[in-house]
Amino acid sequence: MLLAGCAKPPEMQPDLTVSNGVDTMSTGSINPMAMSLRTAYQPMPAMPSALFGKLAGRTVTVSESGPLGLQPGEIILTFDDGPRAGTTESILDTLDQFGVKATFLMLGSAAERHPLLVREVAARGHTIGTHTYDHVDLSTLSNQEAIAEIYAGQQAVAAALAPDDLAPSRFFRFPYLAQNGVIRTSAVESRFIVLDVDIDSKDYYAETPQQVLERTLARLEERGSGVVLFHDIHLRTAALLPEFLGALRERGYQVVTLRSSGGGVFDGPVITADASSIDPEI
Repeated sequence: MLLAGCAKPPEMQPDLTVSNGVDTMSTGSINPMAMSLRTAYQPMPAMPSALFGKLAGRTVTVSESGPLGLQPGEIILTFDDGPRAGTTESILDTLDQFGVKATFLMLGSAAERHPLLVREVAARGHTIGTHTYDHVDLSTLSNQEAIAEIYAGQQAVAAALAPDDLAPSRFFRFPYLAQNGVIRTSAVESRFIVLDVDIDSKDYYAETPQQVLERTLARLEERGSGVVLFHDIHLRTAALLPEFLGALRERGYQVVTLRSSGGGVFDGPVITADASSIDPEI
């Protein structure tokens, strides 16, 4: 699978700080309009689930990096940079309402702040992958430093899941989608499954939920299928998600559940909720 769209520019990444155990936005890295958007947005009212047909599609299990074998009309929902108190729970509720599963690529630093929320994502049957420890642009590091950052993130997420005898899946995504051939090869040789992006919602821009929604749907219609990138740290994303999933259903799309196989990075157990519906490996 090819990387699609532009990598997220480092300057657009919010500066996450911690206040009394709850991560907040640093005003030094974001403009007043973005701050007002965070406080002004409330989730769009969701329609009763009984009004929607079956949106959930098949389950695809993969054992290595490469094409996912999606068919026309199939998408995979992914959420980066979380978990984040407030927005992640709202997104989980919406996904439950529509009966679909997503893949959450979590930061190790966020998992350390919110271990209960990490376990809640797993308990609701979603796939948990990793996204480094502290959202560093790995292309600016040496190969050794980059792999250390990847493993630190994986270990932190694994520690959050350990009380429930679970481990992260092998899925990993590069922050900012920034990488080079040497680091990517090292990650793959370390048994991570690199998860690329086909439709980048760019929900990190200071725009309205409707603007993000329309752009994402337009890009999806152009491709017809693929891996969709959102971030579960933004209120605008939680707000637009009910309408986005409703539009998918109306247009005949199906949301594929993604699982990994072949053992964890540390040869431990892998999250495989709803294992009865898992398709043969591709």
